[in-house]
This record gives sequence, C-alpha cells and structure tokens, in this order.
Amino acid sequence: MTTSNYATERETTEGKVFTVTGGDWDQVVSGTDPINDERIVVNMGPQHPSTHGVLRLILELEGETVREARSVVGYLHTGIEKNLEYRNWVQGSTFVTRMDYLSPIFNETAYALAVEKLLGVTDDVTERATTIRVLMMELNRISSHLVWLATTGMELGAINMMLYGFREREYILDIFETITGLRMNHAYVRPGGVAQDVPDDAIRKIRDFLVLMPKKLKEYENLLSGQPIWIERTTNVAVLDVTACVALGITGPVLRSAGLAWDLRKTMPYCGYETYEFDVPTHTDGDVWGRYLVRLAEIRESLKLVEQALDRLKPGPVMVADKKIAWPAQLAIGVDGMGNSLEHVAKIMGQSMESLIHHFKLVTEGFRVPPGQVYVGIESPRGELGVHAVSDGGTRPYRVHYREPSFVNLQALPAMAEGGLIADVIAGGASLDPVMGGCDR
Repeated sequence: MTTSNYATERETTEGKVFTVTGGDWDQVVSGTDPINDERIVVNMGPQHPSTHGVLRLILELEGETVREARSVVGYLHTGIEKNLEYRNWVQGSTFVTRMDYLSPIFNETAYALAVEKLLGVTDDVTERATTIRVLMMELNRISSHLVWLATTGMELGAINMMLYGFREREYILDIFETITGLRMNHAYVRPGGVAQDVPDDAIRKIRDFLVLMPKKLKEYENLLSGQPIWIERTTNVAVLDVTACVALGITGPVLRSAGLAWDLRKTMPYCGYETYEFDVPTHTDGDVWGRYLVRLAEIRESLKLVEQALDRLKPGPVMVADKKIAWPAQLAIGVDGMGNSLEHVAKIMGQSMESLIHHFKLVTEGFRVPPGQVYVGIESPRGELGVHAVSDGGTRPYRVHYREPSFVNLQALPAMAEGGLIADVIAGGASLDPVMGGCDR
C-alpha cells in the first residue's frame, strides 16, 4: 500500500480516512533563523480580515516587508459538494445556496442552469422566471459589493463606511425576505424556474430602492474618493497587472481593474443578458484603488439592469410546464414562515389519488436526469462561478463541482503581497473580496 505524501491514512468501515494536520508550518519555521537572517515568520490567522470567513496566512517578514506569503484555506469546509450526492436534484438548491453566502442567488442560478441543461429544458424556462433570475442576481450583486465596500472601509480605517454599507444592504435583504421568505440562503432559484412569483409589495420596494441607491453611492464617493488617507492606502497597493491575472486564472472585478473587460454576461451570455443594455466597467492600474472604482461602477450598472428587468416583468408562470420536473408548490409566506398555501394543499388533497401519489413521489424521490455532464459558467460578484454537473441517470447528482472564484482568486495574494508592506496584505486581500464559505465548500 502506498503512503500519502500529504496526510496519514487509515481504513475504516466507511472507507479510507485521511488525517490532515496544520500544513507545513513546522518546516517554514525551522528553515528560518530569526537572529542571523533578520527574518521572522508570522502566523496571521486563522482569522477574519476582510475575507468574510476564516483565512490563515503564513508570512515571512523582513522588518515590515513581506518576503514570502502562503495562503492556507479549509477552515470553513462544509462538504457541500459531497452532500449533494446524497440528495435529489431539487434538494441540491438548499445546499449550494450556503456556499458563497454573500451571493446565494448566484450559487442557485448556476446550479439550476446546469441541471436544466442536463434535462434539456433550457429553452422551456419561462420568460418571467428568467427575468426574475436576472432581477434577483443583480440585486444580490449590489448587496455583495456593499459588504465588500463596508468591510474594506473598516479594515482601512473608514469606520463609517462599515455602517453605511450594511445599512443599504438591509434594504436589499428586506426585498429578498419579501420575495423568498428568507434574508439569506434562499433556495429560491430551482431547476425549472423559481420557487414562487414576485409579489407586488416587493416591486414597490425595489422601485424605492432604485431611487435611494444612486444618492447613497454619491455619499460613499464624497466620503472616500477624495479622502487623502483612502487614496494613499489604495493607490499603487497590491498591484496585479492583466498578464498576471490571466496567468493565475483571476476573474471578476480584479481582472477588470487591470484593464480586461471580461464579463460572462457579455462574452458568454446566459439568462438573456445579451438583450439588456449595460456596460462592463474597467480600470487600468490593477491596484486596490482600481478595484474600488470598478465595484462602484458595477453597482450603478446593476441598478440599470434591475430597472430594465422590472420593466420586462410580464405576467406568466414562473416554472416549466412539465409536471414531471416542475416543483409542485404554490408557496406563501405565513405567520409560521414560508410553505405551501392552504389553498394549494386543499387542491392537492382534493384531486385524484394518482395526482397525490405523483406529488408525493416528486417531492420525496425527485425527478430523473438523463446521464451526461455539463459545465455552466456565470458572472458572480467575485468572478466566474462555474458548475460541472455529472448525472448517471438517477434522481441524485453523481458529482457536482464548483469552479469558485474566491478559491481561484486567492492564488493572487502572494503575488500581490510579496515585496510589499505587511499593512498592505490586508488591503490587497480585502480587494480580492474572498468569501471563505465558497472557497472551502
């Protein structure tokens, strides 16, 4: 039996189990003589510096200059991808929404698009359901960028920005709660459409938000853009040019801040994005300042997309017509949370016994997906979010793997940090906007 170079292993009744320890910390420390080399190894973390989760950085310092940086991930590992193999295809939406918990709608939409592609029903998804997906994703993009702006402002000393960013995010979370019954982890976008329609009350709230948010963006710019400390802490800090971004597979605002207008909504459209009017903001400096400007501009573009989506919301169904796939629910938000409306339950119970059995089997067993494999990529707030889904013809996924932008983008941290000051590690790491729940899925 061969032994692993990375972890000890043992056989159990559940299969082979690996015991993983704290990486190469002992080797790093033993290889450095802090007295003669005038270097020190710092274990920064595991902690939560603008990473929306727990990240560990091993930094080798010479004075305040970073000579070597290593990222250590895995502290929020949930095994979501593995769990999907033990749930039916519809139940998967409840799991994937919890990965990148700052952009749950994107996790759900990418998964739903992949399942629909396997089923061959992509063109059967209704126009209203597709428009609602765009509406929800762009609202989610704004809320995610607001969290980035808030937490990065706090890390760099702009405490007020933390309060303002979360304040405006609350408006969006209230809208999400009105539509889905939940503020986060919605399981709202499902294979075949969405869980329920958008109520009129939510439309009014979104219209009010479209009036409010542009004014707030101007306040943020008045607070930060002309502030000498903010400019000093972001300009020419954590520079990553377009060549480095492409070499490392970096996508999203980090890539666009280096000058490359790569946005899957434009380059490889989905959900009808090719029919919407919006721009792809870019910058050329590839530093923290550029990433700040790009994300602010993206919020403005998302507001334009939300308004267009609202104008396109025509009456119609929000789930495919095929009753063998369509989730048999008419959800309503009551005093005890979200569930089937009483009228819908009475309708089910009042129909034929065959209809009741069909309903029961679809909910408990799920639908069968033809064997095959697909890859679907969408543009999340952090970059390309891809889903590789494999079916063996059963009611459960054989394998679902996510190409998660937080995981890929963290590769850039050593390239941005080494040779710079330790204080700039925080600014550079924050500018990547990593969400460790997605990274460690």
